[in-house]
Amino acid sequence: MNQTKRRTGGRVLIDALRIHGVDTVFCVPGESYLAALDALHDARDAITTITCRHEGGAANMAEAWGKLTGRPGIAMVTRGPGACHATIGLHNAVQDSTPMVLFIGQVARGHSDREAFQEIEYRRFLDPLCKGVVQIDDPARIPELVSQAFHRACSGRPGPVAVVLPEDMLTEETDVADAGPYTVVSPGVAHGAIPALRTLLAQARCPLVIAGGGGWCARASEDLARFVEANALTTAASFRCQDRLDNTHPCYAGDLGLGIDPKLAERVRDADLLLVVGARLGEMTTHGYRLVAPPSPRQKLVHIHPDPDELGRVYQPTLAICAGSAEFLRAATAMPPVDAGAWRDATAHAHREYLESVEPTAGLPGPVEMGKVMTHLRERLPPDAILTTDAGNFSAWMHRHYVYRIYPSQIGPTSGAMGYGIPAAIAARHVYPDRPVVAFCGDGGALMTGQEIATAVHHGIDPVILVVNNAMYGTIRMHQEREYPDRPIATGLTNPDFTAWAESFGAFAARVERTDEFPGAFEAALSAGRVAVVELRIDPELITTRATLAQIRGTGARA
Repeated sequence: MNQTKRRTGGRVLIDALRIHGVDTVFCVPGESYLAALDALHDARDAITTITCRHEGGAANMAEAWGKLTGRPGIAMVTRGPGACHATIGLHNAVQDSTPMVLFIGQVARGHSDREAFQEIEYRRFLDPLCKGVVQIDDPARIPELVSQAFHRACSGRPGPVAVVLPEDMLTEETDVADAGPYTVVSPGVAHGAIPALRTLLAQARCPLVIAGGGGWCARASEDLARFVEANALTTAASFRCQDRLDNTHPCYAGDLGLGIDPKLAERVRDADLLLVVGARLGEMTTHGYRLVAPPSPRQKLVHIHPDPDELGRVYQPTLAICAGSAEFLRAATAMPPVDAGAWRDATAHAHREYLESVEPTAGLPGPVEMGKVMTHLRERLPPDAILTTDAGNFSAWMHRHYVYRIYPSQIGPTSGAMGYGIPAAIAARHVYPDRPVVAFCGDGGALMTGQEIATAVHHGIDPVILVVNNAMYGTIRMHQEREYPDRPIATGLTNPDFTAWAESFGAFAARVERTDEFPGAFEAALSAGRVAVVELRIDPELITTRATLAQIRGTGARA
């Protein structure tokens, strides 16, 4: 496509999206970008427009879409309030290194700097949340600056880019030619990096791999499996990145996130070499920077990351490799294996400990046993099922008890944002209509973006949504009871009847009040042929996978 006839800026924009391979746009419509919406009408044979009920939902859907596809997720929102609502998706994308482009309507150019209706100066507002923020004031520059946005979103460390569209710019005509599609530019593995890595591995006695971060693909996951198997390397996943390595792989040792197995935490402390592939080593993965202490960790550190500004920013690595995970692992699989005799047995033992940790803890309170619910899901769902998660203590059951087999199959915000699970599940089911998609939400997060169930009904998208209801903001209550025992405040919730709520949208709904009710309710949800909500009413004491609220209150124990 190389248009040179006169077109409105809105038409040039949508033509550019088609050139860059966009097939889905998540939006809440607004008068500030009507010309772009009109152009989408003519492109509806190539681009599906998903109409959302809140800009936070639209942005989270776009972010999840980017995670699942590796291509920029696209959201369109109006100026002012719309952009403010959408910032949650930008924050998720920047912390998760997810490619995303957010298009924002803006006041007319002649009205700028007057505090016009819903006016915001987006460069100052969004700069901390984006890899780049650009305003297009001339329609002739749309091909150039949209191309720039896609390149920046995908190259190096992926992330979000905001593109601001003045209303009158979109209606102005231009005869500009189109640009070509974007290409992904990733740093390669420097000469000498793999031999240096091999030397460090050969010197180690108890090495450990931590895999995570953004920029992964199915091939990278397969290469990781080949590399760690060839060298018998104990491998853990960073927070909410459990699908980077098949959890049944004999080198897999578990995840460094919510409800971490204490034995795995000890393995990280005892390691003499950490090989970190793609992960930033953030607060959650390092458990408050206690497992790996900055700036100079006790363990030797090989840090592989696509952003040179990240390498050495928090931790001083013994060996820094500026490369994407896929590029590094492609090179690492060609490395001659080292003698793994010093740690081969430890790796096998770590995997056995992981398999033991997957089994539920006995004796936890309440008629709905979440460990058994997760066991049923683990046995019932196929390996290609996708699980999305909201933020909250309820997600620890998913992290501990579910076994991920392929990439991608786990979608969750490492930013800990509530309200993510439902929009992410809708996006996932749209991307993969032939794969089961199950969302995990708490009762708090479900009501933050639950209106997007209407979006699913409207567009015929049918994930299964599990609402784990304990009538409180459970994570905060847990922290309150540990730090200020018997002084809860602001964490109790009065909830709707979630089944009636879901049915009011046109969704299938079921309630589970005993463990033995779950299999039947879940089967009915899977076969409903429409979006389905299953509410699980759990005992408020059931606050973590290993401890009750009373135990935390009495001992100050951590989850």
